[in-house]
Amino acid sequence: MTAKTHKSTRLTRERVFQQAVELADRGGIHKLSMRALARELGVEAMSLYHHIAGKDALLDGMIDAVFAEIALPAPGDDWRTELQKRARSARAALVRHPWALGLMDSRSAPGPANLRHHDAVLGCLRSSGFSVAAAAHAYSLLDSYIYGFALQELSLPFDASEGAASVAADVLELIPSGAYPHLEEVAREHVLKPGYSYADEFEIGLGLVLDALGRLREA
Repeated sequence: MTAKTHKSTRLTRERVFQQAVELADRGGIHKLSMRALARELGVEAMSLYHHIAGKDALLDGMIDAVFAEIALPAPGDDWRTELQKRARSARAALVRHPWALGLMDSRSAPGPANLRHHDAVLGCLRSSGFSVAAAAHAYSLLDSYIYGFALQELSLPFDASEGAASVAADVLELIPSGAYPHLEEVAREHVLKPGYSYADEFEIGLGLVLDALGRLREA
């Protein structure tokens, strides 16, 4: 038995998905192919088809692996605390795997972690007094905020945890003084203040969203 054959016998679906996630993390989803994944695993491309049906099934499994990383909210506990925990965990997962952002809710064959995640979020909301309709509204609003913030964060020309002040200062140097007064005001009175981090905006926005959900719950 050759080394390559021996290695291929140890392939599992979980290992294939894990390696695919790592490959996409390094090079982006556009560089992911069955052939490239096989090279990473040290097997022939045809060996992968013993474990997955094709590229669509591969993407389904990769997205399911990302969902599995996100903390599930617990029903019966304080809904606000649980949804905060879930939101922070989801944002962190999207930052770790930026290729997944546009795919999280695009799969027509969701895996068990995906389904378990959606059910847990809805269960947390329903057990906390949200009506069926309000739970649906809340879920949509939360994910719109989380995904939208993650997309903006990943698109910024600086590390979201630091560096915003430096970029803001450079921009102020490029524009005529007084030409954009409100932009200058926010830059000087907010972004350029010591200790500013764009990442902190997530917590502020999340608090506002949860405040709105509290009012929706009461209504």
